[in-house]
Amino acid sequence: MNNRYDFKAIETKWQQRWQQEKPYKVSEDPNKKKYYVLEMFPYPSGRIHMGHVRNYSIGDVIARYKRMRGFNVIHPMGWDAFGLPAENAAMKRGVHPAAWTYDNIDYMRDQLKAMGLSYDWDREIATCNPKYYRWEQLIFLQMLAKGLVYRKETTVNWCADCKTVLAREQVIEGACWRCDQPVQPRTMHGWFFKITDYAEELLQGLDTLSGWPEKVVTMQRNWIGKSQGMACDFPVEESNEKITIFTTRPDTIFGVTFMSLAVEHPLIDALIRGKEQENEVRTFIEQTLVEKQRTTVDQEPEKHGVFTGAYCINPFTGDRIPIYVANFVLMEYGTGAVMAVPAHDQRDFEFARKYNLPIRPVVLPEGISLQAETMQEASEESGILTDSGDFTGMDSERAKKAIIDYAAQQGFGRSHVTYRLRDWGISRQRYWGAPIPIIYCDKCGIQGVPEEQLPVILPGADDPDGPHAPLHQQEDFIATTCPKCGCTARRETDTMDTFVESSWYFARYTSPRNEKAPLDGKAARYWLPVDQYIGGVEHAILHLLYSRFFTRILRDLGYVDIDEPFRNLLTQGMVIKDGAKMSKSKGNVVDPSELIDKYGADTTRLFSLFAAPPERDLEWNAQGVDGSSRFLNRVYRLITGNLSCFSSDMDGDISKLNTKNSDLYRKTHQTIGRVTDSIENNFHFNTAISAVMELVNLINTETSADSKTSISPSVLKFSLETCMLLLFPMVPHFCEEMWELTGHETVIDKTPWPEFDAEAAREEKITMVIQVNGKVRSRIQTAADIDNRQMEELALTDERIGKFLKGKKPKKIIVVKGKLVNIVV
Repeated sequence: MNNRYDFKAIETKWQQRWQQEKPYKVSEDPNKKKYYVLEMFPYPSGRIHMGHVRNYSIGDVIARYKRMRGFNVIHPMGWDAFGLPAENAAMKRGVHPAAWTYDNIDYMRDQLKAMGLSYDWDREIATCNPKYYRWEQLIFLQMLAKGLVYRKETTVNWCADCKTVLAREQVIEGACWRCDQPVQPRTMHGWFFKITDYAEELLQGLDTLSGWPEKVVTMQRNWIGKSQGMACDFPVEESNEKITIFTTRPDTIFGVTFMSLAVEHPLIDALIRGKEQENEVRTFIEQTLVEKQRTTVDQEPEKHGVFTGAYCINPFTGDRIPIYVANFVLMEYGTGAVMAVPAHDQRDFEFARKYNLPIRPVVLPEGISLQAETMQEASEESGILTDSGDFTGMDSERAKKAIIDYAAQQGFGRSHVTYRLRDWGISRQRYWGAPIPIIYCDKCGIQGVPEEQLPVILPGADDPDGPHAPLHQQEDFIATTCPKCGCTARRETDTMDTFVESSWYFARYTSPRNEKAPLDGKAARYWLPVDQYIGGVEHAILHLLYSRFFTRILRDLGYVDIDEPFRNLLTQGMVIKDGAKMSKSKGNVVDPSELIDKYGADTTRLFSLFAAPPERDLEWNAQGVDGSSRFLNRVYRLITGNLSCFSSDMDGDISKLNTKNSDLYRKTHQTIGRVTDSIENNFHFNTAISAVMELVNLINTETSADSKTSISPSVLKFSLETCMLLLFPMVPHFCEEMWELTGHETVIDKTPWPEFDAEAAREEKITMVIQVNGKVRSRIQTAADIDNRQMEELALTDERIGKFLKGKKPKKIIVVKGKLVNIVV
């Protein structure tokens, strides 16, 4: 036989067979335990990249492994097909976004099939298909009926290049995350999901996600950002208005010396109108709004502000407090107004020093005296209140409660909880997205599109020459009639944020062809939640948080009976080349299709799995691909060179095997144990593959021409079959071909995972380490079942140890059973 296996012929053969036989098509089976494994579905850009290869190879190993363990595995695939990239790319090429998207889907589907991925392709979905987004539109209307959707005017992040609104998370250092062009503030109406109604539940739910990386849980916890404290009203001087603040430090309220407002605060216009400061304030607001687009929420800008000319009254002291507009106050957090206590808040301290505002210490940490004139920084610690009226002398914690209670009694304050999380703005002003199912009637107002008229179809999406301008430019689409009164009306021209589609696709996979409802209840109850979700950590906040929110919406609408969508989460690392993430802009992309053409899909998969643990970044290494190819060819030669052993059955009594055979038999079971543990415990496929490589090396050694003792055919058969079974989830084409070649009538895909025998894997001898005062001084071979007393005796009588003891009596002897003895003298 050839010394190298023909990967092209083998992979083509098995892919065609899988295409015809559909072995991965599944349905609900109440007699089998289900397992739902899912990789984040791709945007159909036209080509898969090495990140895709790694992501989908990880998921495929898990899917194939779980099938071999007897689970009813659902492993679907689809396309996150709407969005600006498709629209922009299509515009540049002069084609319709639908044509460009579906062409890319066809090409990428073929690429994924060429990787040998075990998807149930009958469940394939594309979010741009009206059969998908009709149900999304229905869910929107059902949320609207429950008061979970609303429309309001807001200042948004506007990308002029993409001609759309961006969520604040999509603005990176003042630029659009897609086109990298500057983002500007703009006021317009938009639709919002009330995710804040679920803020506390989303926060509490994080405590149940034991299968998620702690890093991701922490990121979501911080994003939701719960704070407990006091809301308090500061009356505006010479006005009926009041400024409501929220503070987590009510114990410092007697130290307020000025008020800071966010530039978007709705009271500013009334505060400055007609005052000499009006023009200065308006100019400052315009400049700050632009600057805000260039910084993230977590970045700390240089502090600037301007006096409004207005004052408010501290309800606790009656003091007259100047009102400033400041660039560091966030409208998105609390109330957009901050009572400034420069003695006890560093930002306020820096602002006060810059603008020569008073500093008034009112909380003294234990053993410290504070003088405003000599303070170099704010004192943010708790302590004992001073100069705080009736609350003077109280410690901070006691004072917080007492001050809140007093404010509540007087009617100008109350205990309050606030969240950093803001409602989700879903309106986008482009063509390639799901139309929002709303109609505007001058007589009847805002009306939802009747359910029987869904879906509201994107005009021209089924015609390559059809219109694809933004919907607000398409009069034929806009013109409609009111479903209530029949008068002339207008359609909503915004489309939904594409994160809406990706927030529930995992649920639709459970019944993707259901034409009666978004989900089939029976199927959803059987398959959900997803048991293992796989994707990049860059989705830790947006996609994952929105999916958790949407799952609760689906629950409350009666479609599912779960709270959390993903039981376990694996965030795989990036693929790195030349010290940077692979990307077209950096010119360091490796095309997986070229690798598959040169080495085959199995080698490409093996490299991506072996090069690094899945949660770590994978450093591209061409030699590593060659090494993976050499390993598979070594296994191929080992199997084809020993075909005669596959007609043998295991010899009767394992205990009667000679040393050489028993060593190989033991090593084989140890390998089963190591591979199983590596997959079950942390998906460290690199250590699993390494274990199989060790076994292959031993088989090679023991079957080489230089070996003086022959291996029993039955033991060799067992060991080689085990290699094939253990490698199958990683390199399925190769192993199916070898399995068939060695005479098996049942495909390896239907063969159970090998059973680990702990007794068979147990070593007969161990290497016992002997230390003196913690330093290794000797090693000896001994029986594996040696007890602690015998270990002590062997250590004390060892000749090399005697030289170090020099007759001294040990003070202490520490024994780690089966491993080491440490003699302390």
